[in-house]
Amino acid sequence: MIQANALTKRYGAKTAVDDLTFTVRPGIVTGFLGPNGAGKSTTMR
Repeated sequence: MIQANALTKRYGAKTAVDDLTFTVRPGIVTGFLGPNGAGKSTTMR
C-alpha cells in the first residue's frame, strides 16, 4: 500500500502540491489524472 497524508511541496514561494492525501491499495488499478502543471510528476517524485 502507498499512502500520502497532507503532502505539500513548495519551490521557494511557489506551491506545487498543497495538502494532498491519497491511498493506493495493492491489486487495484488507480489513475492519477490532472491538467498540465497540476503537480502529478512532482507528487510521484
